[in-house]
Amino acid sequence: MISNIRHTNLVELIGCCVEDSHRALVYEYLENNSLASVLLSSRSKHIALDWPTRAAICLGTASAVAFLHYEAVLHIIHRDIKASNILLDGNFHPKIGDFRLAKLFPDNVTHISTRVAGTFGYLALEYTLLGQLTKKADVYSFGVLLLGIISGKSSSKAAFGVEFMLLLEWTWKLKEEDRLLDIVDPELSQYLEEEVLRFIKVV
Repeated sequence: MISNIRHTNLVELIGCCVEDSHRALVYEYLENNSLASVLLSSRSKHIALDWPTRAAICLGTASAVAFLHYEAVLHIIHRDIKASNILLDGNFHPKIGDFRLAKLFPDNVTHISTRVAGTFGYLALEYTLLGQLTKKADVYSFGVLLLGIISGKSSSKAAFGVEFMLLLEWTWKLKEEDRLLDIVDPELSQYLEEEVLRFIKVV
């Protein structure tokens, strides 16, 4: 499945190796590791990303998710869209990787009942509670990823405010208080406010 799908924003599978009980997948080399490593890691690995670069990562990832859901010959739900699974090439061009949890999704069904899998902080509530997987699970995870890219914070690790809210909860609170731009990463000294707000409101 992975070797047959091709998209500029999906990691390319080069081949595989099986030796006794050892199995390995060989992917294309991506110089800048993952978005989590670049944006959310310790200062030793951290790279400052300006707003145009972050916006391009958002749009490239969205393009890949849309491709998996609607254009791949066999529609695919990734089930683990998060910063550590967005890999970056030398120009910070994003590519979705890690298809361990992916599910094929037939055109003629509305949902698949399955064991809940994914990463805390990125899981859609209806999927978590009911175990009914739809394309909306990836869309929800992508929305949380957007907030992480804008804020420079990890949804699965950071807590906000005295109530220790998740990133999505904190963003909703700021929306209610008409302070949405407070979520923006302090490292972003220059950005288009209207564009950033549009990205946040997608979530």
